[in-house]
Amino acid sequence: MNTSSAAVTPERIMQFTWGFVPPLVLEAAIHHRVFDVLDEGPKTVKETAAATGASERGLHSIMNVLVGLAFLARADGDRYALTPESAAFLVSTKPGFQGGILRHGSRQLIPKWLELTEIVGTGKPERVVNEQATGSEFFQQFVTDIFPMSYPSAKVLAGHLGLGSGAKVLDLAAGSGVWSIALAESADGVTVTAVDWADVLPATRATVARFGLSDRYTYVGGDLLEADFGHGHNVAVLGHILHSEGEARSRRLLKKTFDALAPGGTIAIGEFLVNKDRTGPVGSLFFATNMLVNTDEGDTYSFEEIGEWLREAGFVDARLLEVPGPSPLVLATKA
Repeated sequence: MNTSSAAVTPERIMQFTWGFVPPLVLEAAIHHRVFDVLDEGPKTVKETAAATGASERGLHSIMNVLVGLAFLARADGDRYALTPESAAFLVSTKPGFQGGILRHGSRQLIPKWLELTEIVGTGKPERVVNEQATGSEFFQQFVTDIFPMSYPSAKVLAGHLGLGSGAKVLDLAAGSGVWSIALAESADGVTVTAVDWADVLPATRATVARFGLSDRYTYVGGDLLEADFGHGHNVAVLGHILHSEGEARSRRLLKKTFDALAPGGTIAIGEFLVNKDRTGPVGSLFFATNMLVNTDEGDTYSFEEIGEWLREAGFVDARLLEVPGPSPLVLATKA
């Protein structure tokens, strides 16, 4: 019997050395409309250059990388075509487009990560995105591009809740309004109070208007712990906000949300959940470090941690709802 173990090689380390390449190549391809143009049909590099205005040399380089990454395929020798994955998620005109976040890689996301070594030493970045003065400009540009990431999950939430006409929704850190838009679409007469920084709310208003729901919305600008949430809401949604707030502010926010809900109301929380031992999922562990380089106290949390905060705030029946997102949603009820 062969008992020898597989040889240890540096292959994974070499792969990670060039790990920055795929997102930057994808960003360049999206910026130059490569996937949009190829959605019309397979093309040569020359034809793609003519359609996009980009250089043949540049396109030849990145399109070959995209073939190697299986985001493009070769057709008829020198023609390039979309794969099922890129056709579904990288064509900007399609509802499943997931490339919005990639548009922010080289100018907004990656530069913060380049400071990681120094931030690990100090524990905090010099400039954070979770404060109005420094974060509003970032989120004005960001929230609309990440709408497709949450909309399928929001639709599942809407179907699960089955709201009736007249239901009141509180959308906290509303951003593009993606969570409440799906809830408002689910039944006539559902009204929404959307809360976010004043400089971000124009993006909320624009997206809500695009869905024809402007008459259902009321907007409240300000910091979450200072803004007036009102009372008697049937649902409160916190879509991917606790991770940037940190534990102390998150606990206060959950208690304030509890007070704003009607008895029997539901809180729904979208997060990048880690497991109890913080050994995975790796994407949520990555995102915890993203909070390190972008916020003063942010982190990612487990269902067990958030569940304890919810019970502390007065909620009961903390539970998970499976959705097509990075993690299940956390739901709880105001008894």
